[in-house]
Amino acid sequence: MQLQQEISRRRTFAIIAHPDAGKTTLTEKLLLFGGAIQIAGAVKSNKINRATVSDFMEIERQRGISVATSVMGFEYKDLKINILDTPGHQDFAEDTYRTLTAVDSVIVVVDAAKGVETQTEKLVEVCRRRDTPVIVFINKMDREALDPFDLIEEIEKKLHLHVQPLSWPIGMGKTFRGVYNLFERNLVLFSPHGKQSEEDIIQFNDLSSPDLEKHIFGAADRLREDIELIEGVHDSFDKEAYLAGKISPVFFGSAVNNFGVKELLDCFVAIAPQPQPCPTEEREVEPEEEVFSGFVFKIHANMDPNHRNRIAFLRVCSGTFERNKAYLHVRLDKQLKFNAPTSFMADKKSIIDYAWPGDIVGLYDTGNFRIGDTLTEGESLHFKGIPSFSPELFRYVENADPLKSKQLAKGLEQLMDEGVVQLFTQQLNGRKIVGAVGALQLEVLEYRLKHEYGATCRYEATDLYKACWITSDKPADLQVFRLRKARNMATDKFGHDVYLATSAWDLNSTRELFPSIQFHFTSEG
Repeated sequence: MQLQQEISRRRTFAIIAHPDAGKTTLTEKLLLFGGAIQIAGAVKSNKINRATVSDFMEIERQRGISVATSVMGFEYKDLKINILDTPGHQDFAEDTYRTLTAVDSVIVVVDAAKGVETQTEKLVEVCRRRDTPVIVFINKMDREALDPFDLIEEIEKKLHLHVQPLSWPIGMGKTFRGVYNLFERNLVLFSPHGKQSEEDIIQFNDLSSPDLEKHIFGAADRLREDIELIEGVHDSFDKEAYLAGKISPVFFGSAVNNFGVKELLDCFVAIAPQPQPCPTEEREVEPEEEVFSGFVFKIHANMDPNHRNRIAFLRVCSGTFERNKAYLHVRLDKQLKFNAPTSFMADKKSIIDYAWPGDIVGLYDTGNFRIGDTLTEGESLHFKGIPSFSPELFRYVENADPLKSKQLAKGLEQLMDEGVVQLFTQQLNGRKIVGAVGALQLEVLEYRLKHEYGATCRYEATDLYKACWITSDKPADLQVFRLRKARNMATDKFGHDVYLATSAWDLNSTRELFPSIQFHFTSEG
């Protein structure tokens, strides 16, 4: 009975967007409404504004961007809300894609002035393929913006979402008066600088009433026309269609001014799905099952610089996770106990005794976990859908300070476990090569090595094009391949064979020469 009650209380979702759309600011305001923080932070920290809770890494605070998924939980209206704030920058998309495997729904943030941007399209495509329920929040309505109808059309065209506005803006920029909340049938008046009060929310079922004019001064006729058009095009809101991923509610607001956020949150807790079944290679795991199961979707090295600890982020899929209870690590076929499992508020952690489906648990890790690993009470399960990309940017990494070689080796080892940047060791000379999806990842790696491990490195250019993991069911052919292509051979962190191609022609011609060798663009770990 308790298991079912706890499942029904949970809402686990990710916030995704293109960089600078206001995703992290929205996260802060949701935490503020949930009572998890007392004052919202600014994305770029300075002497006046405190930094955001979700951007807890020093480089995030300095650059004003998110480079790692952060997890935050809070209570709201007797529900346990778990927010995963994801990186928006395309160089860290892999972290976001993995995070999407651990959530049950998504809020997409769109900049009202810029409309739908490239990274948003890619992320929503992943959600669509999984039929993940999506809510859209159109942000920055207090600035000059695109026409709301044009925004709606662009979202439908570019994101291929069938949208349904549940709030509608009254003006924009300097003439922004607020929104009409179609979900709750009320008028919410805009007060700049986040000074929202109960008096600003006016119940208004009848928009034909002449009283509308005295609240929004000259914008009443336009609002009536807009709402009539919306209600003529869209049927009444269908919660089941939303849960099936067939329609996406749309809200308008200004996160930085704390406007429209409460309406979004109140609707979210009313309609968002509770924990959903999780697919494995063997079967589908239902959250209501009594036996515990969960999977690791993220590893963060060095969360506490004073203790050099690693945290594995585990999504609970079924049953009840208990502190100090032994669980099977499926890949290692080994029983593990955890005496200090934690819940999160970004980098702030508190020890928990129990966790239920939908919860994200932090497990202190001494090197046992890889991304995608499974914990169960004995059943051998392998959760699906956790992507891993072949890097496209390569650099030799050299120690810039001979006195800090141990620090560099430790830093590389721990940061590689996060799965964002990959490390390859050349077979012939033992040189280290780092591979990344984008240049910003290499910047972040260099910064973190210096500031978290006291190690300095320098990069040297390479002529590499692609990393391919190789396998063959003919061991003799594999051995011949290794010898013939020794100059291009390397091993990854786990000792797997990797072929480092120097060009597309090199890769294609090598595949033709060695038909018995399989080339893989994702690592099987």
